[in-house]
Amino acid sequence: MNIKGQALYAEMQTMAGQARAVGTELKLRNIEQVNPSQSDFSSMLTNALSQVNNLAQETSTMRTAVEMGDPNVSLAQVMIASQKSSLAFEATVQVRNKLVEAYKEIMSMPV
Repeated sequence: MNIKGQALYAEMQTMAGQARAVGTELKLRNIEQVNPSQSDFSSMLTNALSQVNNLAQETSTMRTAVEMGDPNVSLAQVMIASQKSSLAFEATVQVRNKLVEAYKEIMSMPV
């Protein structure tokens, strides 16, 4: 097996150039597809709160349906929806507590 240094080096340079071209192309595609800076924090928070509210309303509707004797809604479905709603609400409260804590910490910093 006889490998010539100059030929090997030239081959490596060619491969490196091809890899750079592919890398640049992938970076451009990723930038065009997703730009996380366009997401607004307040809109994300509003969407999350509305999802929690929707879960609570859905659970309430399902509970009412079971209480009225609707055969299409089972008690197991209501219990699962209730737990989802409860967990989402608890997570929301924890996020709120962390935000308030961070706000208080920032406000107590000297200027």
